Amino acid sequence: MTASLALTASLAPAFAPFEDLARTLIPHASEGDDGSHDIAHILRVFKNAMRIHHLEGGHGQVLAASVLLHDCVAVEKNSPLRSQASRLAAEKASKVLADLRWADEDIRAVAHAVTAHSFSANVAPETLEAKILQDADRLDAIGMVGAARCFYIAGRMGSGLYDPTDPLAQHRPLDDKAFAIDHFEAKLFKLADGFQTATGRALAEERHARLKTVLDLFLDEI
Repeated sequence: MTASLALTASLAPAFAPFEDLARTLIPHASEGDDGSHDIAHILRVFKNAMRIHHLEGGHGQVLAASVLLHDCVAVEKNSPLRSQASRLAAEKASKVLADLRWADEDIRAVAHAVTAHSFSANVAPETLEAKILQDADRLDAIGMVGAARCFYIAGRMGSGLYDPTDPLAQHRPLDDKAFAIDHFEAKLFKLADGFQTATGRALAEERHARLKTVLDLFLDEI
């Protein structure tokens, strides 16, 4: 058994009740070495999505496939193609599902959800599944995990933690390419206001509060 097959076999049960679909799609689910958009991220988004789906409804199979394939094309945060990442992922997802002989209607539903999930794509989600995926993915960008991912990405991009002369950017423009904690105000604190479902909004409120606590404690130590 290859490493990828072993990984698929060990992870698929965590995607219950869609473990059979997961076995098929996990090999296509991620690429590259970005630890903030790896299979662990996909599993967290799946858990978020299923929690919302349980209360909000929607097509479970379409939603599960959308989660599994939403980051199937890797584009670095500092790439000029970043705003195209979700569209490229949707194109790849459509091909994967077409090869599996999915119905055209369901492929289009997955492609729309994948395209619309991204903050940088600026595409409004029009279906319940797309709204749930967007909420589930954004939940992973706030809270404790969101803070950890923020610092991970900053290190990956070669950014500093903060400006030692003006940590809160009170006398300078925010620059989240240069300083990790600038990203809290530049983007992360804005996410809670844009959730699409009632369940997602309730979960976001709690994680938003955690994210603020992370920043408060960080600032207390510097």
